[in-house]
Amino acid sequence: MITFVVALLLLFVGYQLYGRVAERVFRPDDRPTPAVDHPDGVDYVPMKTWRVFLIQLLNIAGTGPIFGALMGAVFGPIVFFWIVLGSILGGAVHDYMCGMISIRLNGASVSEIVGTYLGRAAKQIMRVFSLVLLILTGAVFTTSPAALIARLTPAWMDTTFWVVVILIYYLLATLLPIDKLIGKIYPVFGVLLGLMAVCIIGGLLAGGYGLPEIALENRHPDGLPAWPFMFVTVACGAISGFHATQTPMMSRCIQSEREGRRVFYGAMIAEGVIALVWAAAGVAFYGTTGGLQQALASLGQAGVVYDIATSLLGFAGGALAISGVVICPISSGDTAFRSARLTIADWFKIDQAKMGKRLAVTLPLLAVGAALTQIDFDIVWRYFTWSNQTLAMLFLWAASVYLARYAKKRWYAVMCAAPATFMSGVSATYILMADEGFRIAGTIAYPVGAAFALGCALLFFRKARRMERPAEDAAQA
Repeated sequence: MITFVVALLLLFVGYQLYGRVAERVFRPDDRPTPAVDHPDGVDYVPMKTWRVFLIQLLNIAGTGPIFGALMGAVFGPIVFFWIVLGSILGGAVHDYMCGMISIRLNGASVSEIVGTYLGRAAKQIMRVFSLVLLILTGAVFTTSPAALIARLTPAWMDTTFWVVVILIYYLLATLLPIDKLIGKIYPVFGVLLGLMAVCIIGGLLAGGYGLPEIALENRHPDGLPAWPFMFVTVACGAISGFHATQTPMMSRCIQSEREGRRVFYGAMIAEGVIALVWAAAGVAFYGTTGGLQQALASLGQAGVVYDIATSLLGFAGGALAISGVVICPISSGDTAFRSARLTIADWFKIDQAKMGKRLAVTLPLLAVGAALTQIDFDIVWRYFTWSNQTLAMLFLWAASVYLARYAKKRWYAVMCAAPATFMSGVSATYILMADEGFRIAGTIAYPVGAAFALGCALLFFRKARRMERPAEDAAQA
């Protein structure tokens, strides 16, 4: 219990202190944001800060901070350490810089941001990479909530039925102006999401479950190494490249740069809280990491969520908690397809003001996403998590270049370069060792991954020293 409370306090303190450091490094000002400068009534729509915050939170809080946290908890309470530090020093910085740089680039998508600071080749790679990630995300965030809803409804409303219903909703959410559907229902979703977290922790305490205390040791039942597997498994609960695909949508709606810390940094910290809740619930409910692993193997991620929620809170309370879990992936899946539409529109310069052109881009995306829902969830998730963390790595290097060029002091780029180096090591080592990668032994993968991370850092700092910097008053991307 002490560890959980301390972890929550650290997330709050991190938001107050390190969030302000990030803000001072970036230096937001009073220039007109894209939403204020040229609203289009579809994607560039000015909205109030509280509404933008809730949309941002629900955009990024997919199944990652729930399913990812549960799978990460199999490594033991050490996962708390990564969720807290990863959120404060990595994930929240990543999201804040993405949102703010996108504002400076007129609401540009992540591929355009990466291309601006890492070059044309990186832009083309990122366009394809982010588009694949978004479609994978849409597929993952269709099947997982459909499986959960099917458990609460009559037998004829099976998973396939709910997949179709969710895809129809995604079509509407992708096509309609952002303030007409997403902007209306997300505040309600936000309330349910908060109730879900409170109910789960309340149920654990009322049931006498002991929340695990932190131990800086790997307790994975099969001895799977925490490095790099835990860092990739937790994914969205600590740092996520998927967020870079979502955040520019809110960069097109925020009315002031000075609200960026509250919206972008704050939403990631809130997601860290959700991840903490489910990581604690997984180990506390099943008693051991071995028990949690067995439950995941026999019930699947959706089944474990259902088991925990209904056991702690009864059917009615469990339905409320599960509705919060369902909301997370659906509210990320819809904006995943919306972001994919915007990525293609930015790529091929397709005007999105007219419904016909939006429909022409959206329908093929949803068709591919629907086909991917027929693939085993675990396979899709493994590729999603690695590509997710690799995208985070790429964006952090782009943000490092931005800071090296425009921050008040060149060395401020370390704020992004340090987590970028870390994630470079994680991504490289994982793909070398993982079953879906090259299956290379750790004795080779570890030094190669470390060398790759070090090489990326040395290359960046070498180029940063030679980088031209604008005049003090020209901090415009």
